Amino acid sequence: MTFSADELEAGARAATGLGDFGSSYYREGLERTVESLNIEAGLNEMGRVIQHATISNALIQRLRIEDTYKRHPEIDDEVVGGPVFVIGLPRTGTTALSQLVANDPQFRSLRTWESQACTPPPEATTQHTDPRIAQCGEGIAMMDEMFPRMRSMNSSEPEAPTECQDLMGMSFRTFHFDGVVRVPGYLSWLLTCDMRETYTYHRRVLKLLQWHCPPTLWHLRTPVHMFSLDALVDAYPNAKFLWSHRDPTKVLASVCSLIQYVRSWSSDRDDAAELGAEQLACWSLAVQRAMEFRRRVGDDRFVDVSFAALQTDSVATVENGYRELGLPFGDAARGRVAAWADSHQPGSRGEHGYDLADYGLTAEQVRESFRDYLATYDASA
Repeated sequence: MTFSADELEAGARAATGLGDFGSSYYREGLERTVESLNIEAGLNEMGRVIQHATISNALIQRLRIEDTYKRHPEIDDEVVGGPVFVIGLPRTGTTALSQLVANDPQFRSLRTWESQACTPPPEATTQHTDPRIAQCGEGIAMMDEMFPRMRSMNSSEPEAPTECQDLMGMSFRTFHFDGVVRVPGYLSWLLTCDMRETYTYHRRVLKLLQWHCPPTLWHLRTPVHMFSLDALVDAYPNAKFLWSHRDPTKVLASVCSLIQYVRSWSSDRDDAAELGAEQLACWSLAVQRAMEFRRRVGDDRFVDVSFAALQTDSVATVENGYRELGLPFGDAARGRVAAWADSHQPGSRGEHGYDLADYGLTAEQVRESFRDYLATYDASA
């Protein structure tokens, strides 16, 4: 079985009875994705099922989003507040930091269930009883049963905030694909392609989600934003960033371990050594791009968050970050943030073991690639 962009589009049209995918910008990314999946990924039967479902859902969501905008053009008048983005290398505490911020009632976050099925747009009155929440929970439970190690690596809950990569995936310009299958050709293209319309479409989805379900001040996260901050700020001129920092020698081993496990679901290949070199090159480039952007625009948009501080006193770390961003941190926010922190202590879901040597890397090699980063930020933890 090989993938075909035309057949995938036809399947999405048949599933929805709709025909308009909006701007044709997404099509190049779809074709690049399909090409790499067919030639490079080495998919097994489960991998073909997973990738077919992932691509089909992205196309189906595009069709439904465009249809909703046609029926309700007033959605485009919505104004997206902020957003405050959590960025940083993967495995630096971005998930925990995002969860803490999401418990602040002044923020609107992208929840797992609505990221996967954003149409029909959520309603404020039913946002915690929407049947898609239970459906999402069933999917997570099935994944946990099939792949039990995932809980200690990267747990998920239906109403918890999630990375906004599904929104970028609707334009087929996302590192999500590289994280789950081997697609070096697609990755090479992704690192140099124009990302601006990816972020304007990202904003289009946020407008839809907040339309009947405020608040409109958004908090979002994903490490991959570091690759394209210029394009992001073009779409979100008021964006600010909480940037988490951790020792990259610990980060890279953890990243590789997670990706190796997830890729094993879809392919029988063992590409550990290749994976180490690939991830080191990618994430050192991401940091270089983010640092260069920050040098140009200044520090006013950024607050640095130490992984060690987040682990030892997460509430104070969040409060200090808010102060630097000029955001209020009232009693309601403090109470909810503290409650989440108390119920999610580090290591409570099990330990995740990893070793750089398993991926053909050494600590010296990693430190050399991140020399400028380590000289600039507190990433000792």
